[in-house]
Amino acid sequence: MYGKALHNWGALFFLPDICVLMKRSFRIIIVLIGLSIGGLFLLQASWLSNLLEITEVQLVDKVNEAGISVVNDIKARVYTGQPVTLPKTGGLGFNPDLHLHFIKPVSVDDYFTKAQISDKIAAAFKAVDLKKLNFEFAITSTRDEYEMLSSNFKTEYWDTINNKITYIAIIPETGTDYEGFSSFEKLIIVIPDYNSQVLASLKWVLLGAITFMIIILAAFFVTIRSLLVQKKLSEIKSDFINNMTHEFKTPIATISLAVDALRNEKVQANPEKMAYFSGIIKDENIRMNKHVETILQAAHMDKEDFELNLVPLHLHEIIKGAMDNHQLQLKDKDGEVILHLNASTDVIDADEIHFSNLISNLIDNAIKYAAAAPIITISTYLKGSFIYVTIADNGIGMTDETQKRIFEKFYRVHTGNLHNVKGFGLGMSYVKSVIDAHKGSISVASKLGEGSVFTVQMDLAK
Repeated sequence: MYGKALHNWGALFFLPDICVLMKRSFRIIIVLIGLSIGGLFLLQASWLSNLLEITEVQLVDKVNEAGISVVNDIKARVYTGQPVTLPKTGGLGFNPDLHLHFIKPVSVDDYFTKAQISDKIAAAFKAVDLKKLNFEFAITSTRDEYEMLSSNFKTEYWDTINNKITYIAIIPETGTDYEGFSSFEKLIIVIPDYNSQVLASLKWVLLGAITFMIIILAAFFVTIRSLLVQKKLSEIKSDFINNMTHEFKTPIATISLAVDALRNEKVQANPEKMAYFSGIIKDENIRMNKHVETILQAAHMDKEDFELNLVPLHLHEIIKGAMDNHQLQLKDKDGEVILHLNASTDVIDADEIHFSNLISNLIDNAIKYAAAAPIITISTYLKGSFIYVTIADNGIGMTDETQKRIFEKFYRVHTGNLHNVKGFGLGMSYVKSVIDAHKGSISVASKLGEGSVFTVQMDLAK
């Protein structure tokens, strides 16, 4: 058993070097990861910016292509007949003022309605894969007057900041009777909220890019958090090694002195002194054995392989037994225990050894962290099908951070100027493991300088 423990300790002595290495490399790792993340974000932003520019150019080209297709379709219908037509209000004639009404050139609105032009534009957009693109349009005459226009055209036309406007002249084909016209009708297409529509067309690409950035940030966060946890764990284990070294150094030194004394001829001639120094060696050996058992017990808890022998137990008897085991400690510190065992039923299903150790560790903790003469109040009460045990002390208390970490392995409460608190930081971790194995719960309430209250909850035996 000792060989196994010493083998494990040998590996732990490399931890200080690991701690130093982690401290030196931690900042370098953070900087390198930060630079990598920043570089990826810059590349991603540059790529997205270029993609937006290319998409805008492509959209403009497609709008022009669709507009030209609509204009060609219009020309094929409008400019195949006579180059002039009678006015819609009548033909050639004289008005009452004897003014002559001349015939006018043919125009788009002579052949198409506004709805037909709108359908042609929508179909042309669909052909170039812009079927979801919103648009407004107008047809202007040769004198730049509106022949027809969509409902919101005028509103959108004047918003040149957010909208994109395309002009396409309806020029008759070369060789037709209309070739000599000096001015032409125009098709005007307005794309409202142009930038938003470009972004909408890229929504899946943008969503993928944003998701990728979030994944990178999450990976960065997890990496940094893992490094911080490892750094903290290394520091805690380093403290554990220092505590362990100190705890073993004292009994080893005492045993060494006792052995030297036993070699003295005068001591060998005195049976009483022989018995005294032999007793010291035995006591210190027992003390070291307890330390070894504590460490091996922690190893078993890591593997989660400690078995429970559940039997019906009277909780009040366990509490009284634990108090009896600490009477000498309490007497040395002029301590006092106040019992309020008010639970009318106290039978629980528990492992006698482990649950006794749980209560004993909580009492030992209350004694160790007492700033003066310890005053410990132990109470029990019932609530529903549960029995509660509270162990309150007048000790140094804990900060909020300590309360969150009190049940972590190797964690020890900072005691300030109080240097007589010994241990490995395994007691509260053991308590938490035992209570979890019993499917109970434990909580702590404390204020710095005002003591602490530990509350254990257990099911009553059925």
